[in-house]
Amino acid sequence: MIPTIGVLALQGDVREHLRALELSGASVVPVRRAHELDEIDGLVIPGGESTTIDKLLRAFDLREPLQERLRAGLPAYGSCAGMILLADRVLGGIAGQQTLGGLDITVRRNAFGRQVDSFETDLVIDGVEDSATDPLHAVFIRAPWVEEAGPAATVLARVDAGPAAGRIVAVRQGSLLATSFHPEVTGDTRVHRLFVQIVHDAR
Repeated sequence: MIPTIGVLALQGDVREHLRALELSGASVVPVRRAHELDEIDGLVIPGGESTTIDKLLRAFDLREPLQERLRAGLPAYGSCAGMILLADRVLGGIAGQQTLGGLDITVRRNAFGRQVDSFETDLVIDGVEDSATDPLHAVFIRAPWVEEAGPAATVLARVDAGPAAGRIVAVRQGSLLATSFHPEVTGDTRVHRLFVQIVHDAR
């Protein structure tokens, strides 16, 4: 049975994630209202601006219903800003910034620098098919990194070269997945296929 996966459609790379999920074998829907959470088997929280998405979640009365669904086991994948929103702890946030939580990680917001410091690199990611022999090309745009992963979270990838060598950029905890980078912009759907499999397994 084809899973239905929503993309939080408040801000960010919504269309790109919808397309990547479709190519990965999922039925897709944009999510803007609380009742739409009842229709999905999993949710992608896209990149964008984490503080803006946080404010919009509250403005659309989505924050509490989404948090409840996540606590009840809804699979979710967060890229870039989505990683920040799924983190239990955030460094470098603005006053009053909140997260949805769920991942036992401490994330540093804008850790790699400003827009001009955006960069690309190849990554080997545990659980992503063939990445050991065919590394995934990762695009980082004003990206966070994981400062610390707690015992409940599993580190899937680290940057292996340059000033950020050793920094954690992909994690998983049960049915929650998060990356610092934007796989939706490269045309490589392997991260999305991993998430679709996570959703299948959770069902």
